Amino acid sequence: MIYYTSDKEDISTGSIGGKAFNLFRLKKIGLPVPNWVVIPQTVLQDIIPEELKKNPIREDILELVRKIEIQQSFLDEILSNFQNSSDKFYAVRSSAIDEDSAEFSFAGQFETYLYVNSNDLAESIRKIWLSAFSERVMTYRDKNGLKQQFGIAVIVQEMINAEVAGVGFGINPTSGDRETKVISSVYGLGEGLVSGELNADTYILKDGKIDSQLTDKSHAFVQSEGGGIEKIEIEDSKRKESSLSNEQLQKIAVILDELLEATGKPQDIEFAVAKDVIYILQTRPITSLDKVVDKEGEYILWDNSNIIESYPGVTTPLTFSFIIKVYEAVYIQLAGILGVSDEMIEENANTFANTLGLLYGRVYYNLLSWYKMLAMVPGYSLNAEYMETMMGVKERFELKETKQLSKTTAYYRLTINIFKMLKSLVLLPRERRRFTTDLNQTIAKYKAIDYSKQRTDELMYLYMEFEQTLLKKWRAPLVNDFFSMIYFGVLQKLISKYKISDHKNLHNDLLCGSNDIISTEPIHASLRISTMIIEVDEAHQLFKDKDEKYIWNTLLEGSHPEIKKAIDDYIDKFGERCVGELKLETVSYTQEPSLFVKIIKSYVVQGITTGSTKSTIEQDLRSKAEREVKNKLKFNPIKKLLFNYVLAKTRELVSGRENLRYERTRAFGIVREIFTHIGKKLYAEGVIEHPRDIFYLKLEETISYIQGTSVNASLIRLIALRKEEFDAFEKMDTPSERIPTYGVVYHANDFYSSTKVETIEGDLEGIGCCPGQVKARVRVVKDPNEIDSMNGDILVTSSTDPGWVTLFPTASAIIVERGSLLSHSAIVSREMGIPCIVGVTGLLKTLKTGDMVTMDGSTGVIKILEENGQETA
Repeated sequence: MIYYTSDKEDISTGSIGGKAFNLFRLKKIGLPVPNWVVIPQTVLQDIIPEELKKNPIREDILELVRKIEIQQSFLDEILSNFQNSSDKFYAVRSSAIDEDSAEFSFAGQFETYLYVNSNDLAESIRKIWLSAFSERVMTYRDKNGLKQQFGIAVIVQEMINAEVAGVGFGINPTSGDRETKVISSVYGLGEGLVSGELNADTYILKDGKIDSQLTDKSHAFVQSEGGGIEKIEIEDSKRKESSLSNEQLQKIAVILDELLEATGKPQDIEFAVAKDVIYILQTRPITSLDKVVDKEGEYILWDNSNIIESYPGVTTPLTFSFIIKVYEAVYIQLAGILGVSDEMIEENANTFANTLGLLYGRVYYNLLSWYKMLAMVPGYSLNAEYMETMMGVKERFELKETKQLSKTTAYYRLTINIFKMLKSLVLLPRERRRFTTDLNQTIAKYKAIDYSKQRTDELMYLYMEFEQTLLKKWRAPLVNDFFSMIYFGVLQKLISKYKISDHKNLHNDLLCGSNDIISTEPIHASLRISTMIIEVDEAHQLFKDKDEKYIWNTLLEGSHPEIKKAIDDYIDKFGERCVGELKLETVSYTQEPSLFVKIIKSYVVQGITTGSTKSTIEQDLRSKAEREVKNKLKFNPIKKLLFNYVLAKTRELVSGRENLRYERTRAFGIVREIFTHIGKKLYAEGVIEHPRDIFYLKLEETISYIQGTSVNASLIRLIALRKEEFDAFEKMDTPSERIPTYGVVYHANDFYSSTKVETIEGDLEGIGCCPGQVKARVRVVKDPNEIDSMNGDILVTSSTDPGWVTLFPTASAIIVERGSLLSHSAIVSREMGIPCIVGVTGLLKTLKTGDMVTMDGSTGVIKILEENGQETA
């Protein structure tokens, strides 16, 4: 058997374990450490036969270890390293290879024996060896994915008869503050502190100041006369005094700094004070850093209340890297339009570059950046309130500090800006028409290109050209979005100020029934095609009996040319309007027409036609709301004139908002087509393993690979890593709707935090979008492609986009967790006369498939019923 003394040089953790290795580091730094020796793990490891290692049977290993004979000569050699060894007591501790590491502390897993005399040393060493194979250690290894070790090092260390003992942390383990140190101490030995049996003094040190939190220390653990420890009472005069002096606390703080400098990681130390010397008994990296948030770091609130409708579920790296670039460019333009100077935009370049975040693959708004952008605009407080309404965010983000202009400068800029914006408002209809014309011409140009005949580098340059065209001509949608936000808010305020109605969704009813909103056109067109098919017996039978791919191939071969033309016309106009239409990885109807045929087939099978879905509910709601306004303001012509102007303008702007957003969908479709073909080209050349692997690369990674500026010579390995990570994101629970983070966003922050989750008490409630009371069972649907029909159940989901329209006609009602009054589900449900509620906090955490509920599309209230139909208590 061998052992190493504290004087040994060039030692590694591979033979002595983490705890012993840290003792060598402490001595090398020059810190006072009680004398010790260590028996390396190879001593035990070499004793266990290879066949037992290959097929480990726990009881056989334990029996073998119990029979190991530790020679007295070996023990004498160990004791010779300690002065007056026979009179001393020793601590015998474990030191496993993976113990006291930055990832795994093994705290409390192995045995430790204190005040061991020389006669009991052999038995204590044997017990440490046995503890390496205890059930709790093996369970800990299994839980953390650690392989079984067949050796364990043993530390024999001189005991210090401590007057005070304690622990020190190089950071605040509670608040996460990396600039703070926390020290706890008790009288006597540290066992009472570690076990929690004794009250301890706690000291928080920061910026040279000490916050002392003293307790009544009534007892202490000390060495008993014959060895071992005993619990004694502390004299009254010392009980409430500080167990450590300020000088000792500062020394411990210096030691923690020295250890951070030497190891590179904040440390958790155990110390003992004897005769005014501070001994360090052991040190280890703080293992909970990945769970301890640094609340001194920058605070950001992430919110996906609204953006989840555009980017549901997990979004690939290509889409995210593209949209964050788009958001940066368009909001720099918007800031300029709103009167923010070029100098201020340049100063805040990082703010504009970080309007979005990707948390576990999900897209979120970075509200810190959004509010910083708003704070640059004159009239900040007014803009903030309206923006929150349109974005659907549920909590205001309060900026800690904003750059304030002088009152004179602020008023001057606000005045100039008002004139500029009024001019923009007057010219907006013309700008919308020009934007649509220019975009139609651009899209027509790019749709005419045969991308399959372009080289990879040519496709890249086509994208770059289109990107510049796309980003530079976005003024009209931005101005329209801004004014729709303002007028929508003003309309709500006028309804409240004039006390027109107690109906909280009156403004919603006043805006519905606009026949110029493009969101409803695909529904009508789809229903016309379904009706056309049902009226032709042969076509009707084809769509009922065959799958969508067979149907499409039949149409391609020349059957039913009038139906084929109707589908072609639809796809030419609405081919990019599909589930996840703004995600580049989505396969659109343009790319795979059979996906649209599948929707039509479902309508045909269910007998859904223009006649079966005809509804006048939108016009009825609008007419009723208009009568309420007319009756309330009939004796006040000035108010009536102002209100009617605001209403007309809001209707125009909201319709424009929806229609211009569809133009964005069409533009994104061109980008999707270009990168789909880049993926095919790279696959053909063997650069990637599947054409769709292109979506797992960031935009700049693909371009840099083509241009020769990539830091990755192999895209296959990078893609494999990304796919593994994003596949894991798909399997995770959905992160919270609102997530607070501090400091480094991806480190230690909890993306499932419940601190910003609203407590649900009583009935569920959201925004009523289409009136009607329904009593039925709910069906929770996460993907509209997973079922063909709702069979009269209430559709319950997180969010919807235009692709969900397939299921709407077969549902008795629609309830959506996210969304606002202008969400797709709200607009379409009214068009189809289906009762609908959106914006229901806690919906998916409360309801499950099969629950019986009643819902009221007017009030937005949802009541959960017992099986017998009675309301739950």
